[in-house]
Amino acid sequence: MSKIINLLCLDVGEKRIGVAVGDSAVRIAVPFETIEVDGGEITAIAELISREDTDILVIGYPRNQAGEATDQTRLIENFAARLEDIAPKMVFQDESLTSVMAEEQLKGYNRPYSKGDIDAQAAAIILQDYIEAQYA
Repeated sequence: MSKIINLLCLDVGEKRIGVAVGDSAVRIAVPFETIEVDGGEITAIAELISREDTDILVIGYPRNQAGEATDQTRLIENFAARLEDIAPKMVFQDESLTSVMAEEQLKGYNRPYSKGDIDAQAAAIILQDYIEAQYA
């Protein structure tokens, strides 16, 4: 039996970072939490990586509708560079329209939700896409 790979996903925004978790055995991404972007986010992510025994850090990668890099793409690349020393392995996963999909899913639950809930749900969608591409 092969080792279970623990996955942590980040949907990085300017104000908040949505976080989702999953693994290669169950293969279901779960919204986990939201980290405020306040100067302590790198430390918070490092603690999460350690606490969740993360093998792979998946980061949502924004592109425009033509699939080209944008200003946001460069911000994410710069942010990811700050995580290189703390992430065991880091990969990018396309995040196109995940925030829109996340909000639609949350609306379907017919209960109140916050912007942070949208971010965490978007991270789960990104992670689920990665899981399906890698472990299906």
